Amino acid sequence: MGFVSEFKEFINKGNVMDLAVAVIIGSAFQKIVDSLVNDIIMPIIAMLGNMDNIEKLVAGPFTYGKLMAAVINFILIALVLFIMVKAMNRAKSTVVKE
Repeated sequence: MGFVSEFKEFINKGNVMDLAVAVIIGSAFQKIVDSLVNDIIMPIIAMLGNMDNIEKLVAGPFTYGKLMAAVINFILIALVLFIMVKAMNRAKSTVVKE
C-alpha cells in the first residue's frame, strides 16, 4: 500500500471528517459569541457604569447588524458543510456497494 492510498484511507475515515466539521463549526460559532459579547453585552456593561444618561441605556450603541451577519454566516457555513458531508457519505456508500 502506497503513501497516497494510505493518506486517502486516513482522510476518508469518519473520525477525520467529524473533527474537520467540528473545527469549522466551532470557528463559525466563536464569531457569533464574539459578536454577541462585543456588540451587545459590552455596550450594556459600559452604559451601566455610567448611569448619568438613562436615555443612552435605552437607545444604546448596539450593532445588531454585526451579530445578524455572524448568525447568517454560521447558518450558511453549516448548510455547506451539511451538503458536503451528505455528498461524501453518499459517495462512500456507493463505493462500498460496488
